[in-house]
Order: sequence, then C-alpha cells, then structure tokens
Amino acid sequence: MTVKHDPMSPWWAPSRHADRRPFLAARGAITRHLRDWFEAEGFTEVETSVLQVSPGNETHLHAPRTELLSADGERRTRYLRTSPEFAAKKLLAAGEDKIVEFARVFRDRERGDLHLPEFTMLEWYRAGAGFDDVMADCVVVIAKAAQAVGTRRFTFRGSGADPFLEPELLSVGDAFVRDAGVDLLATIHDQRGDRHALAEAARDKVRVTEDDDWSDIFSKILVEHVEPKLGQGRLTVLFDYPAPEAALARVSPDDPRTAERFEIYACGIELANGFGELTDADEQRARFDAAMDERQRRYGERYPLDEDFLAAVAAMPEASGVALGFDRLVMLAAGATRIDQVVWTPPA
Repeated sequence: MTVKHDPMSPWWAPSRHADRRPFLAARGAITRHLRDWFEAEGFTEVETSVLQVSPGNETHLHAPRTELLSADGERRTRYLRTSPEFAAKKLLAAGEDKIVEFARVFRDRERGDLHLPEFTMLEWYRAGAGFDDVMADCVVVIAKAAQAVGTRRFTFRGSGADPFLEPELLSVGDAFVRDAGVDLLATIHDQRGDRHALAEAARDKVRVTEDDDWSDIFSKILVEHVEPKLGQGRLTVLFDYPAPEAALARVSPDDPRTAERFEIYACGIELANGFGELTDADEQRARFDAAMDERQRRYGERYPLDEDFLAAVAAMPEASGVALGFDRLVMLAAGATRIDQVVWTPPA
C-alpha cells in the first residue's frame, strides 16, 4: 500500500522519507559495488579538501565563498570547490598514479530535477593512461552501478538506454552534422572558434544574440539539437570536443581543431566528463586567464588562480581523468525521477 503524504511536507517527514528509502538503499548498494571495483583495479581512494584558494576557473561555473579567520585575526577568502580536480592533480604530481574520490562539490545557481547546489562527484585519474582508458572505465562503472541494483535498463522521461550494450561512439563534429546539420569543425581555425561562421551556420537552428560568443552558440546547438538524441537505446560516448571547449584537456595530436575530451550520455543526460589531461602549465594559465576575463565581462567577478595547482600541472605525469555525476547515475540506476530523491538530506 502506498502511503499518501502532503507534497508540501518537509523531506524528513516519515511518509516522504519512506518513499525515498528504496532509492537511498540503492545508493548504498551502488557505492559499495563501485568501491569494490576501484579497489580491485588498484585505485587508492582519497579525500581532498573542500575549501580551496580557487574553486575552478571556468567561465560559467559559480562557487559559494566563505572567509576564514586565522588565530592572528587575518581574514582569508576561500571557496567551496566545484570539483576536486585541482587537489587530485597535485596528488598526481606527488607520485600517486591511480586515485579515486567520492567528492562533495558545490555550485551556485544550480537547482532542478538534474542539478543540486551540493552533490557528489565520482572522480578518478590514471597516470600514464590515455583518455580512451578512462572512457572505458566509465562504461564499466555505469554498468556496475546498474548491476548493483539489478537494473537492466535506464529510463527517464520517456527515454531508455541499456547500460550493458556496446556504447555508441560519436565525435562532436559528426554529432553536429547528424543532429543539427552544422559543420562545426569548419568554424574552428588555429584552435579558435570563428563566431561569425558559427552564427551563420546556426542562424536557422537556434536563437543567436549579439552578446553570444562562439562557445555560447556551440552550447545552444548542443543543448537544443544534439543532447536530446544522445544515449538513446544505449550509452553514447561523445568524444573529440572542439578545441575552444578543451577546458583542462590537451589538444588532439591528430587534429588541432579538437581536444582529448569526452562526455558520456544516457537517456539524453550527461553523466561524465573526461580529459586527456593538459600538462602544459603555460597553456593552462592562458586558458584560465581568458576564461576569467570573460567571467569578469559577464558577471563582474573573477576567481583567483591557484598558483600551487599550476606548478603541479607542470610537474604531474601524463594522465587522464574523468568526473562522473554520481547522484545522476544513482537516479538512473534506481529508477528515480529527480536527483533530490537519491540524496540523504536534500538541500533547502
């Protein structure tokens, strides 16, 4: 018998918690299953600091900030991290070669059926490995999560995906041609996006405003035309991201218009974002500076650079890593319809 509850009651009301309890039990089973898998693969589970000098340096990611007061009265600004990436790469520079973390991360301006301001990122790195290695890890991890709770098929809002089938491998360039009729790579020159060329190609596809830069137009096409077609029937691995969207990934040696970056989708939902990691500190600094200049223009603020991180980038070995939205994975594997159903204490 289903217990009826007042939809306006708090999440901790016994009847509402009882409805969520099976999803939380599934979360525990998946966590145990994945921890066992990472241990068997030789990974060291780490715990890195939530408070950071810089929360990350992406233009559109927003982080909560706080102020620490030292014993002598000095005030220091710190941020709640948007990712454990900076700390993890310092550990790679320190000599760790296979690390994983179930990391609590924070993002302002994010709340919805698929977004929480505080959530869990499952992030791992392999030193000396190519990004295809962590790509393969992702496919296994997603299947292991389904296996842990006896799920044969993910479903979400009328879409379905079998996590045990061989995934669809699709380059971003091919996806844009197939799903939007846009030759994306033709708008990239010397690793830079030609805003005018992409605006012309997208004129009949999405609404383009005067303030939109190349990345804005790219994102609009991706969200409106490409992502809804991904992860349908099986997982989709979307790889060879355009170089202007490289973030912390290295540029592809085969085509400088693309980067060693991939994402994995199921039922149109992005689950993971991985890189062949950039180890050129000067290039990383230049990308961060450009992103913070754009952040200043748009939002009137910039985040500081973590100089310790940039020094670690220069010292770390060749590596690849990936960040997987653990709550989203649990949501799909457990059959939940909203992400806050699979966290123990949903944020207010």
